[in-house]
Amino acid sequence: MKTVLVIFGGQSTEHDISIITAINSIIKPLEMTKKFSVVPLYIAKNGNWYYHPRLKDLSLFRSGQVDKFLSKIEPVKIGLSQGLNIFYRNKIKNQKIKVDLVFPALHGTKGEDGALMGLLEMANVAYVGCDMPASAVAMNKVLSKQLAQVNQIDTSEFMWFKKADLEDQSLEKIAQKVKSKLKFPLFVKPAHLGSSIGISRVKELPDLINAIELAFYYDDLVLIEEEVPNLIEVTLPIIGNQKPQPAYLERPLLKAGDFFDFKTKYLSGGKKSGGQKTDQTSQGYSEVPAKLDKKLYKQAEDLGVKVYKIFSLSGIARVDMLIDAKLQKVYFNEINPLPGSLYAHNFQKFGISNVDLVIQLIDLAFDKFQDNQAVQKVFSTNYLTQF
Repeated sequence: MKTVLVIFGGQSTEHDISIITAINSIIKPLEMTKKFSVVPLYIAKNGNWYYHPRLKDLSLFRSGQVDKFLSKIEPVKIGLSQGLNIFYRNKIKNQKIKVDLVFPALHGTKGEDGALMGLLEMANVAYVGCDMPASAVAMNKVLSKQLAQVNQIDTSEFMWFKKADLEDQSLEKIAQKVKSKLKFPLFVKPAHLGSSIGISRVKELPDLINAIELAFYYDDLVLIEEEVPNLIEVTLPIIGNQKPQPAYLERPLLKAGDFFDFKTKYLSGGKKSGGQKTDQTSQGYSEVPAKLDKKLYKQAEDLGVKVYKIFSLSGIARVDMLIDAKLQKVYFNEINPLPGSLYAHNFQKFGISNVDLVIQLIDLAFDKFQDNQAVQKVFSTNYLTQF
């Protein structure tokens, strides 16, 4: 029986979302297969790593007593030689878990951004999802837009600034530069975060200054982009390695002028659908599949798959796009290399159950790992003999 390590929590603004993804969308379906030994590895907000079977239980986290529980057990030690090993203390005895595959569930920074993938690559262990370079580029909204433009993929007009720019100019001067080059309304975003945290929609200069300051509070890189007019927002979850398979194109339902901020996505049930009969997901109400003209639907689907291939995504990812309904034009927006809850609601409607989804992702991970093992990474020379 293969041992699958599910890593979740983390030092990220999306810590709590990660817990839901890990327990509800990964651990429970994996255990239903009865094919794997599922090991939970929780990274607390203080950075300590913990293993205990009770960390599979969502009620522990909902109780508010998780910190008290963790204070009674020791953090684990990680071994990176000859694969990935977890060392922990069970009562008075030291124990070791040999990991066959890692299923990352860390959203946001220090996880989904490629940081964890780099560690797993060093350990030479198979893992689910995008590799380190793809994750790093996908989670950087500035780099991803630049890569899209190089490949002749349409994006909305944008500018970006680093926090270091504040050493030479004020927020007011930055805002004036933006006003001179971009048209309101604008979106201001921390470049590396997901779950719409720190994002603002602004219509005038004073709000722009406040929005930039807020974004810099969460990140040292800020993206500012023009709003797409006549907007239809769509998202496409995709699985696969070399041969990506899209699920349904999905359309979050919002009222004019609204956008899916964190509260709308996770705390209010997304109740902005105007009373339409729709699918309620973990992130609100949406059309699955999106009700679009067939030609426009195909255009967006093709663009999503094209992006998946260009960015060398693998395992699973979600491509977000913006449509100008009047011009019938599709723009690339951003990539989520670890969709919240794996977007299981969409795949399920497409015909892939939660259990089948996690099994497919594990199979894809082992396939990718085997392909990587076939690549020669060591080169022998007599260079050191010269010294």
